[in-house]
Amino acid sequence: MAKKIKQIAIYGKGGIGKSTTTSNISAALSVAGYKVMQFGCDPKSDSTNTLRGGEYIPTVLDTLRDKQIVRAHDVIFEGFNGIYCVEAGGPAPGVGCAGRGIITSVSLLKQQKVFEELDLDYVIYDVLGDVVCGGFAVPVREGIAEHVFTVTSADFMALYAANNLFKGIHKYSTEGGALLGGVIANSINAPYAKEIVDDFVARTHTQVMEYVPRSVSVTQAELQGKTTIEADPNSKQAQIYKSLAQKIVDHTESKVPVPLETSELREWASNWGKQLVELETGVLSPAAAGNL
Repeated sequence: MAKKIKQIAIYGKGGIGKSTTTSNISAALSVAGYKVMQFGCDPKSDSTNTLRGGEYIPTVLDTLRDKQIVRAHDVIFEGFNGIYCVEAGGPAPGVGCAGRGIITSVSLLKQQKVFEELDLDYVIYDVLGDVVCGGFAVPVREGIAEHVFTVTSADFMALYAANNLFKGIHKYSTEGGALLGGVIANSINAPYAKEIVDDFVARTHTQVMEYVPRSVSVTQAELQGKTTIEADPNSKQAQIYKSLAQKIVDHTESKVPVPLETSELREWASNWGKQLVELETGVLSPAAAGNL
């Protein structure tokens, strides 16, 4: 009997650190002995470059435009510690739907049974989460990914994107779609940032997988075209990524989140904004803020 491949999708708005987080999870899983494929689903095609010394790889859509027949191995490239790297790519600027790259790429690899041939333990889809349109929703809608995680910070637009993802998961949950594993809280350095994310998670009936602080070690690693796991494996930040990867390994049960209505989310954010102003001006004590 073939082993079960654990397929996960990691969403997040552009610039939130989604690809950084995903690549470090892939690297941590690989170091732990798992066979991993990272599947970049962003039209920018930059998901896997820190797994390959900063080098960008040809995308599936670009290769299909150049060749009539494409073998899956034409678009799979080896990265750090044997991680298999794939970039779906996007259409020519101003033409077509960016989600088409995901649909085409997943179909190509599945038809040629590459996941089984490579004896993979994990396939990690790195997906743009600003909008959950038909193409970008494929890993959720089609149940390709078994578990979905979203990277967010305490910023409103990041939480807005996460809440939209929750709406998509909720919509497709009755049709065999992927369910939510939890939230990866990124750039959490101030106590109030943790409290905001914790409150959001409580209201949407999900959980925080890990709190990831902003760290200069991440910037230093990426300037070298590397993950923190590769560039600074003994750093505190690398240990946090390894802890997150282990929690994903141990995670077995995902659930349907309870997204907030847009008006409800806006009111909730407005209240937090007022409370932070009060905290900044000294009207509200830090102790009281902790009970918000």
